[in-house]
Amino acid sequence: MSERFNCADADEFEGGLTAALQALRAEQLVVLPTDTVYGVGADAFSEDAVRRLLQAKGRSRDMPPPVLVSAASTLGALATGVPAYVRELADRFWPGPLTVICHQQPSLSWDLGDTRGTVAVRMPDNPYALALLERSGPLAVSSANVTGQSPALSVQEADEMLAGSVEVYLDGGPVTGGVPSTILDATGGRGRVVRQGALSVDELRRVAGDFIESENEDVG
Repeated sequence: MSERFNCADADEFEGGLTAALQALRAEQLVVLPTDTVYGVGADAFSEDAVRRLLQAKGRSRDMPPPVLVSAASTLGALATGVPAYVRELADRFWPGPLTVICHQQPSLSWDLGDTRGTVAVRMPDNPYALALLERSGPLAVSSANVTGQSPALSVQEADEMLAGSVEVYLDGGPVTGGVPSTILDATGGRGRVVRQGALSVDELRRVAGDFIESENEDVG
């Protein structure tokens, strides 16, 4: 049976962190709040855990989950050849609703799915998520919903869709963001927004200028 912990209660949250870490080490799934929507997380370095995450969501390997981190400095440990403009964007928008796709470090021994040698990384702006990530290290995290349904904005909504698949729920109350992160593909010569989310192209271009392709640009 899954456990649910109220993050607003300091003692209960501490117990929730302990339970979540135990679940992650056992290759189980954990639901956690982020600044955008609720996420369902797994140990990014456990092939079985990531497979369990994809199965819970009804996803195939061609839709690999992003990786959440607790500090911008972790990007360099997970990705290689990170462009300078991406670091500028991370300095401005992390923690926050920006996911960047970069070439992954070839030394990493993990299997997130059919990533084609890339990794999508984000640092969420939520104190409960960051507290867990500081202790767990990078987690594979996707929105806490069944693929094709609306992302969960509360633990209750997550449980309705993922019941039976999740070991621990960290209840941070209703999420007010509701809009997923913007995903930027930075594996080419210039950054390309592949999912419009909480941050607009114009906001990204105000930091990185022409290194970000404009919305009306013909990219072939």
